[in-house]
Amino acid sequence: MSYILYIYIAVLIIASLISFFMYGYDKNLAKKNKMRIKEKYLLQVAILGGGLGALIGRIVFKHKTNKIYFSIVIISSILLELITLGLMIGLR
Repeated sequence: MSYILYIYIAVLIIASLISFFMYGYDKNLAKKNKMRIKEKYLLQVAILGGGLGALIGRIVFKHKTNKIYFSIVIISSILLELITLGLMIGLR
């Protein structure tokens, strides 16, 4: 595999970890009735490679699960990440 593929995979992993912990932190803030992370930031991290972490964070922390636009953005992000990954593997 080329080094670009490794970098892309590393970005996906790091962004997913950040996204996962952001959902957990935001849920904790919500429980304490404190100032929260803006929804646009939660979604931006998902779009920038953290789709899988966002999906897992929503499930684990039961956070933002009733918001349909979160589902659309996160699932779309994961699909684009998988397509990009598949193309990168196929083109190597």
